[in-house]
Amino acid sequence: MELAKIRSLSDEELEHQEKTTAEQLFRLRFQVSLGQNDGVKKLRQLRKEIAQIKTVARERELGNGGAAAGAEAATENKKGAR
Repeated sequence: MELAKIRSLSDEELEHQEKTTAEQLFRLRFQVSLGQNDGVKKLRQLRKEIAQIKTVARERELGNGGAAAGAEAATENKKGAR
């Protein structure tokens, strides 16, 4: 799932998507451990997707617009400290 699509999800949808993706990751890890699947690329993709979902959820929790807004706020704080 692309980051723009993740950002467009509501909070409930975001939580549901995180649970679904985590379950997929669990099942895939289980299959790999049993030797039924060799899905290293899919494992990486799922871990990345979970990280992106958690990042967007945390940004919303903090109430800022993301990394760009955080960088702008830090720059403004430095200017005010001088």
